[in-house]
Amino acid sequence: MTHQINCTLPRSLLEQLSKAGLEGLPELIRYFVNESMQAEREQYIQAGRYERTAERVGHANGYKPKTVKTRVGEITFDIPQVREGGFYPGALEKGLRSERALTLTLAEMYILGVSTRKVKQILETLCGTGVSATQVSRAIAQLDGILQAWRERRLGEMVFLFLDARYEKVRENGQVRDAAILMAIGVDQSGKRQILGIFVSLSEHEAHWKAFLQDLKRRGLHGVQLITSDDHHGLQAARQEVFGGVPWQRCQFHIQQNAVAYVPRVSMRPEVAADIRAVFNAPDRKTAELLLSRAVQKYAHSAPRLSAWMEENIPESLTVLDFPIQYRRFLRTTNMLERVNREVRRRTRVVGIFPNEASCLRLISALLMEYSEDWEVGRKLLRLSEIMET
Repeated sequence: MTHQINCTLPRSLLEQLSKAGLEGLPELIRYFVNESMQAEREQYIQAGRYERTAERVGHANGYKPKTVKTRVGEITFDIPQVREGGFYPGALEKGLRSERALTLTLAEMYILGVSTRKVKQILETLCGTGVSATQVSRAIAQLDGILQAWRERRLGEMVFLFLDARYEKVRENGQVRDAAILMAIGVDQSGKRQILGIFVSLSEHEAHWKAFLQDLKRRGLHGVQLITSDDHHGLQAARQEVFGGVPWQRCQFHIQQNAVAYVPRVSMRPEVAADIRAVFNAPDRKTAELLLSRAVQKYAHSAPRLSAWMEENIPESLTVLDFPIQYRRFLRTTNMLERVNREVRRRTRVVGIFPNEASCLRLISALLMEYSEDWEVGRKLLRLSEIMET
């Protein structure tokens, strides 16, 4: 049985929206969230409204009101109940988790005395009212428990592993520091993506990457056949120690960016970029190595530093050629992680400077948890039958 959300707005709601304009947004949100929760309940009990069916596994039992503070003010939702118990809709909680983390982060800034008048105004706009220290502490404890459980969940076999880091500004001992956000994404045997973990530290030093990767293994990560990442020294040393023997693919996007530093003249950049792309787009390793050899010889006299750099570094980006051609586009760069990072940055920009590492970890964990849950119900990224059979 398939249950769908009713996307046809009632006439009364349409009339209300036509009069209220954007001020009617809370009512629109309430309507669609209520419809989504209703569809969840129907799916849970395997029966529609007033439907008699042999597949029914429970009985609807009315609704319970719940008022939630959102960015558009307080909204009272109708939470569907099931007579037998054990049901709670995820539609409401999932959508509010990252908002709750953002609200708490801004609240911490206000309470710790490091906020500006602008931050206070943002906080009141988000919450709709003032927030006390006691309320924040209680909410933080509840949210942190959920996020910590997600970060420490058991992992399984991941065929591919992608690693990368980005930075956020965090206040530490009265100084503003750049905190490294270490992140890992995996692709499992079915071809689905998962955000495996996140770690916040004040640098990308080998010790931090090593602790992060060891934690992934402790949680059950195994079966990795390829790791794709940039060549940051701390990451590479940790990778070799924790995942020694696992093939490594150096991100082709980053290596093309690195090549610019070795091109002696700006006018040469398009030609060099085209030669490197030709190597990366080769149909097989033999052809790629031949094209690379020609490029190395080509620039031996006109750009000797570039020639030496290409000969030493570009082979690290050719590991992907040992895998089926249909997978190479996804495996040869960390672009998948870059897209996630851009979205996270869009959401964290409103904070500016985090008051501490904990608040940074809290908000980004909530955002990534949402991403990972969306991927769980989305389409598969890859079909891995060829690799799993070898």
